Amino acid sequence: MTIIAAREYRDGKVVAGDEAGVLDTESSHRGDFAWVGLCEPDAHELDICAKRFGLHPLAVEDALHAHQLPKLEIYGDQLFIVARTAKIIDGRVSYGETAFFVGRNHIVTVRHGSDQGHSAVRTKLETRPQLLAHGVDYVLHALLDMIADNYVPVIDAAAEIVQRLEQSALESALTRAEMRELFNLRRDLLQLQRVLIPMEDVCAKLATLDLPNIDAEVRPYFRDVLDHVRRVASLAALHREVLNTVMETSALIEQQRQSDITRQLAAWAAILAVPTAIAGIYGMNFDNMPELRMEYAYFVVLGVIGVICTALFVRFKRMGWL
Repeated sequence: MTIIAAREYRDGKVVAGDEAGVLDTESSHRGDFAWVGLCEPDAHELDICAKRFGLHPLAVEDALHAHQLPKLEIYGDQLFIVARTAKIIDGRVSYGETAFFVGRNHIVTVRHGSDQGHSAVRTKLETRPQLLAHGVDYVLHALLDMIADNYVPVIDAAAEIVQRLEQSALESALTRAEMRELFNLRRDLLQLQRVLIPMEDVCAKLATLDLPNIDAEVRPYFRDVLDHVRRVASLAALHREVLNTVMETSALIEQQRQSDITRQLAAWAAILAVPTAIAGIYGMNFDNMPELRMEYAYFVVLGVIGVICTALFVRFKRMGWL
């Protein structure tokens, strides 16, 4: 069975730490609660937990098939919460999903496509029984806080790419590879915003609404998670705006470069037109043409061409065309 950990707690201390002890027996003590962590379970494995803790079949179906946006749903006295995890892999944002079943005496987590395990959070809470004694709502806060904190490296990595592309765009027009990287990052940031917006809504509900199994004294902790999510969401929006500016700047620089090339070509065409025109006239081989019999006519013509071309070159140079 894909159970990463299954433990039962009483007053913040472990009283059962194996699969059989948690899933096969009902807790009778008022302060007891079970914390079960599943990773990509199949239908049979999830059905065992559903029967043990009375999970709603619609929520079980959502947790089994995954591919949900963050949401919070209430099924009687239970909460069903979906959160999306994110991490950066080879410059691209990769997403996972974690579903939470929160009841009075249990919290069940179901992970899909995410390697962000909960063992570190579990170990931290188990070393601080006074925190774990708060119950399932504090465990939920700790897990959501971990997910929100893991958004920060993603947005920091995106910020480094944005800064590099911005600097490159200021120096010269972006290359094809850099433009591809820019568009990929814009798409990733847009997808991240699509995840963070409903995640904000979930955290806001946990922080403000009177929900089953969420004590009023724990709500301020969810406000802290909400602040983290909002901060990352605002940075994602800011980075997308900067990328739009970078793209516009790169386009302007490319237009300016093409305009400079056009002016240079026009200037050289004007300079080359002078010898072309004079040589064309004197190459028509008419009998009655002036200066054909002059002893130094050839050198005079070359001198005239040189003077005119030099004057045009100096003129275009002063105008900044060359």
